Amino acid sequence: MKHILVILTGGTITMVRNHDSGALRPADVDTFKAFVPELFAGNVDVDMLPFTPLIDSSDIRPDNWAKMANTVADNYDRYDGFVILHGTDTMSYSASALSFMIEHLGKPIVFTGSQLPVGVLRSDAKENLLTAIEIAAAEDPSGRPMVPEVTIFFEDSLFRANRTTKKNAEHFEAFDSYNYPSLAKAGVHIQYRTNLIRYPHEFTPIFLHTKTCTDVAVLKLFPGINESVVRAVLGTQGLRGVVLETYGSGNAPSARWLYEALREATERGIIIVNKTQCNMGSVDMGQYEVARNLLKAGVISGYDITTEALLTKMMILFGQFPDNTDKVRQILTRPIAGEMTIE
Repeated sequence: MKHILVILTGGTITMVRNHDSGALRPADVDTFKAFVPELFAGNVDVDMLPFTPLIDSSDIRPDNWAKMANTVADNYDRYDGFVILHGTDTMSYSASALSFMIEHLGKPIVFTGSQLPVGVLRSDAKENLLTAIEIAAAEDPSGRPMVPEVTIFFEDSLFRANRTTKKNAEHFEAFDSYNYPSLAKAGVHIQYRTNLIRYPHEFTPIFLHTKTCTDVAVLKLFPGINESVVRAVLGTQGLRGVVLETYGSGNAPSARWLYEALREATERGIIIVNKTQCNMGSVDMGQYEVARNLLKAGVISGYDITTEALLTKMMILFGQFPDNTDKVRQILTRPIAGEMTIE
């Protein structure tokens, strides 16, 4: 029998409706279990561990990511896999963060949640949770974990966590992975795409990187953006890294002042990473002259990484190497957890 730990951090999936007021409130573990009796009727042994108090996903912070990672580490030898229940609004950030925080991961960590609370008749909570548990417990013919990486399961798709973005606030298909295919599809059977899954070269003890630095920012370009706005962001005291959201394949206005502002920032040691505003596609900084200006200014390419993955990767690397900007810049240009594709 497989042993799975379900970690409840909060979110819609952990809510129930008050019969008197109609308002949503966090459910305690016993109430939650009562809505999903199937958890304890199968061939998987499930334990549940709630955060106290539960956290609205809009209030998630890096210290909560560290708590999730430490909870996994503290229970790593006792369980075959982990399911983390989380609000959808920031799930891609948290799941991406854990993919970078936990090095040498050899067991599944499946994030899931729901668009409707667990106690609502049409809720997607039960199916998402039960399938996530099945995935966390799945093994290949040799007995190894089927998906030993951090993932998000929602509706019928399993995605690599650090490739995801929340795309819809209304439909049950809340997430997508625009630049990397799904790792599995759930129907009558769960079809795993093993050629797309990351497997460790060897199973070694996990190592955590839970220190973070939040001295980062997102600068999104738009037609008519003025110099004072750009310089205000780049001049933020203590700033160490910037996600520069550009047009198309990584293009930016050709204004001389923009080039100078970016160049001055990189010369001060600020790392600026070029991330396209498009959901699909990759940055190509050699294709157009306006992108080459960014190269000259010291901006580096983020290729096809998501904003969620890039921000969390930056925070964790700056926390891991607080005095080594060159090391951070070097690691940002290559994938460390399957978060981007370099051709």
